[in-house]
Amino acid sequence: MKLNELSPKDGSNKSRTRVGRGIGSGKGKTSGVGQKGQKSRSGVAIKGFEGGQMPLYQRLPKMGFTNEAFTTKLAELTLGKLQAAIDAKQIDPKKVIDEGVLVAAKIVRRKKDGVKLLGSGELKTKVELKITKVTKSAAEAVEKAGGKIELIVNDVAPVKKRGEKTAEKPVKNATKKARAAKKAKAAKK
Repeated sequence: MKLNELSPKDGSNKSRTRVGRGIGSGKGKTSGVGQKGQKSRSGVAIKGFEGGQMPLYQRLPKMGFTNEAFTTKLAELTLGKLQAAIDAKQIDPKKVIDEGVLVAAKIVRRKKDGVKLLGSGELKTKVELKITKVTKSAAEAVEKAGGKIELIVNDVAPVKKRGEKTAEKPVKNATKKARAAKKAKAAKK
């Protein structure tokens, strides 16, 4: 064996990683050091940024339909909460309990588009309720206790559907019709 034939044992020596040698190497561009400046900080939303110009995702028209304008928002009341209010003498169970009474007694914060009675909890007292909506289980529980429920319809303003014509035209058009009727009458004479 000669000196020039000497070599280290296989696997004992490893060549160093050559960084900054192109994106294909896996250690190109920033050489594993990371970014400097804004991109090195957290909370940077730079991907959609177009130099102050309105970004593409904001320029696109909003798509789809939301049913929010047509929904009815109801205040919720449970049987348990109702029974607790009766036990605490906030409500008189002998009188008719309507939405106004519930709001006045601060059992319901505000009635919104109405009050819905939910079936969670237990009702032991006989009550007469006047509310907007009730679940099946809650209705059964009230009837079982000997009470009754009267559903009321709240006056929510009707929403005009697209393409739907209103029944009456404004007064301006009504006067035109009256004038036309007068002229027709005068022409007949």
